[in-house]
Order: sequence, then structure tokens, then C-alpha cells
Amino acid sequence: MQADADIVIDRGPKENFARVRREVAEVCTAAGRDPAAVTLIAVSKTFGVEAIGPVIAAGHRVFGEARVQEAKAKWPTLKAEHPDIALHMIGPLQSNKAREAVALFDAIQSVDRPSICAALAKEIERAGRHPLLFVEVNTGAEPQKAGVLPEEADAFLRACTETYGLTISGLMCIPPFTEPPAPHFALTAKIAGRNGLEMLSMGMSDDFAIAIRFGATHVRVGTAIFGERPPLRAAATP
Repeated sequence: MQADADIVIDRGPKENFARVRREVAEVCTAAGRDPAAVTLIAVSKTFGVEAIGPVIAAGHRVFGEARVQEAKAKWPTLKAEHPDIALHMIGPLQSNKAREAVALFDAIQSVDRPSICAALAKEIERAGRHPLLFVEVNTGAEPQKAGVLPEEADAFLRACTETYGLTISGLMCIPPFTEPPAPHFALTAKIAGRNGLEMLSMGMSDDFAIAIRFGATHVRVGTAIFGERPPLRAAATP
């Protein structure tokens, strides 16, 4: 998969997107799944409008960003021009950014601690806006990564609902880069299943095919579409 992605990166975002979309459909078909059941999130973090525009022009409408400030610099105008765009927050969220995140994002995939739950609950009630919420699970128990530990996920999900009144739609995970991703996808799917959650955000450029086979409903693909990421500062301006 990575070799194919490397081959197409130089063709430009529009061509790369078309290739990735075909690959997603092919993997779904091979796995006996409906391609329409898997949402491709084009991860546009650090990329400016000049890279995002061709993908929007190709008809794509679901994008992912990792930082609230960067998203604020790029997306309000684009969303005003294309109201059907859905924007996913896929990076760690700070409590003091909850108001802006609820206002801007259509999905927040990084719910992982009580302070975030409290802040989101407050802003959702205040704004009357209800983005999809995913709990991030740190399946590799990596200390440098955000996310709830797998053994604490069930209790945390109950607290999200019972204590904070949040509606959690699914789980998100990022497997350790040094380990095979399949066991981490399987673990995430198992936690989701026993908690009645239907959405699974799993898989990136290198491993989305594996994630789809393990039931991913959302795959987050950046490099295979947009190429290697430029410095953040260069992409922060529309």
C-alpha cells in the first residue's frame, strides 16, 4: 500500500485522492463491505487552500485537522463556500479550545479525559450544536500519546454518558508506529462492540486497508493524498 501511495504522491492532491478513493472501494469490496459504509477523511493539517482546493473540486467533503487555530485560519471561508463540508478534529483538544472546537468542527475524535468531557458538555449545551464525538483509545499505552487506556475505556464511556450527558458515537485509535496495527484495530473494535458503538476511526495512509478489514467506518488519510507535510507555519495561512 505504501509503495502505491509513494508512486502517486507527485501527481497532485486531486489525482492522489482519486487513487485513494479507488483503493478504499477495492478494499471494501474484497472485505465484503459496502464502500459507502467507510468515510474517507482527507487529513489536511498543515496544508493550505492551494492543496485542499483540488480535492474539494473533485467532490470530496470530509476533512481532518489537528489544531483548532490552524483550522480557524483555513476553514470558515471554505465551509461558507461549501456548506456540506464536514470537518473532523483529529488532534488533541485542550479544554480552553472547546468553545471554538464545538463551533467549527462537525466531529471531535479526541475525547479522552474528564476535563474535556466537562468543557464539551458545557459548550454543546451553550451553542446547541452537537458534533459527533469519538473517544480516543491509547491502545499501545504510549505515555507520549493522548487517549484513554484500554482497560479504562468502559468506565470512561459510562462517565461520558452518565456524568457528563455526552453522546459518544465511536472510538478512535492510533496504533504505535513500531507495532503491527491489526491487534490494535481488533482491540478497538472489541471495545466499541461491547459498548454498542458503531463508529470506528482507524487507519491512516499506511494501514487503512487493514483498518477497513477490522471494521473501520472512518479512515484518516493525509500523506497519500496531499504528500509529505510542509512546515505548519507555511500552511497556516489560507
